[in-house]
Amino acid sequence: MHAPELNESTFQQTISEGLVLVDFGAPWCTPCLMMEPVLEELTQRDNAPTVTKVNVDENPALAARFHVQAIPLLVLLKDGQEVDRFVGFQSADELASAVRRHMA
Repeated sequence: MHAPELNESTFQQTISEGLVLVDFGAPWCTPCLMMEPVLEELTQRDNAPTVTKVNVDENPALAARFHVQAIPLLVLLKDGQEVDRFVGFQSADELASAVRRHMA
């Protein structure tokens, strides 16, 4: 999976519609790297959200906006508004369950 990497200029437009899961992380973060196959699995499921990434080292303003204090941080947005967040490694089932809760 190659989730699009967002920055300040692309962020708002990307998150404005539908369910979007934003993966805040960094390339040096081992748990962040461990999330990649989980996010790939999530994208293969029915009703999968759009999955994107934000490198917190390169986008400190976005990290500050979402109060990122630990990574990986996964933020689920619906039509641009935060509806859920997860800190640390998560399973695809946990994330899919959250997506289902917010689909309606």
